[in-house]
Amino acid sequence: MKLIAGLGNPGDKYSNNRHNIGFMVIDALGARHGIRVVTNKKKSLTGSGIVAEEKVMMTKPQTFMNLSGEALGPLFSFLDIEFEDVIVVHDDLDLDFGRIKIKIGGGHGGHNGIRSIISHFGDKNFVRVRVGIGKPPVGWDVSRYVLNPFSADEKKELDDLLERAADAIETIISAGYLKAMNDFN
Repeated sequence: MKLIAGLGNPGDKYSNNRHNIGFMVIDALGARHGIRVVTNKKKSLTGSGIVAEEKVMMTKPQTFMNLSGEALGPLFSFLDIEFEDVIVVHDDLDLDFGRIKIKIGGGHGGHNGIRSIISHFGDKNFVRVRVGIGKPPVGWDVSRYVLNPFSADEKKELDDLLERAADAIETIISAGYLKAMNDFN
């Protein structure tokens, strides 16, 4: 069993924001495998099914980004899985828009959602799919940037980015995170 969590903020107000790219990847992967992420469970929307011949629970925490661990901690405990069986998909300011980077472990890199998850797990050895959203323009603060929609040019490439991120998750599940790192980083 794998727990695949896409990070974002709940509600229509945030649905198309850069900070919600984790939710968008979960939606793309769910559509590909016929998994609807709509069941309320432990402060999350969840859906279960099969991805790459592995049973998965996909989730979109509903606690807002900075409190993601409040939702994922109880789900992790409920599923009784290992840290390496958790895949967290999130936005990353340090990667150019369109880049994907997979890693396991490490610090939070200033990402408050990851900080919250590490705090609630008490461990940082989970797999991360970091999806690049680029840096804010000069003069913009970070929160304004991540809570804004993608630019027109970015929107043209967004569907392809979401599909590549879904491919990366499938590769992690079917061939392991090292293979995925080699293929997608």
